[in-house]
Amino acid sequence: MRKILSFIWETAKIIIIALLIVAPIRYFVFQPFFVKGQSMDPNFENGDYLIVYELTYRFRAPERGEVVVFKYPNDLSQRYIKRIIGLPGETVEIKDGKITISNASGKEVLNEKYLPSGTATPGDMKTTLDQNDYFVLGDNRLASSDSRRWGLLPEEDIIGRVLLRAWPLSAFAAFGVPAY
Repeated sequence: MRKILSFIWETAKIIIIALLIVAPIRYFVFQPFFVKGQSMDPNFENGDYLIVYELTYRFRAPERGEVVVFKYPNDLSQRYIKRIIGLPGETVEIKDGKITISNASGKEVLNEKYLPSGTATPGDMKTTLDQNDYFVLGDNRLASSDSRRWGLLPEEDIIGRVLLRAWPLSAFAAFGVPAY
């Protein structure tokens, strides 16, 4: 009986120590996220298992081109994944299938090398972002509910940036900021 109690106590200690180490990392540093839907095709597909790094934006501001997971502004219980296109203080204009960004350093047409050649962005709009707002779009511009539809993304709703795709293993990859 003593051996059984000793075994149970040792097993309990291992479980407690593991929880003390894993739980804070899981809840405050890295978070899993499953892609649902086709709004980020072809770069992220339905069923992809992603690891989201939650601490990134505690040390720096989000950058254009980063893929972020955030609380959907119209229903904070929902989680969305989109790409940051417009930064605070910029003006984003969508016209004739092209995205133009205007900021203090001038005006430029966004060259999105991560999208298939010939991809156009439908819509006709112009919006200026406040100091804590971001303009986000899905990579699948024809099938994405994004800032064109529901407005700007407040900075406080951003959970973190996509760090890597863990599943499927054949598509395992780490993600950074694309070059423009």
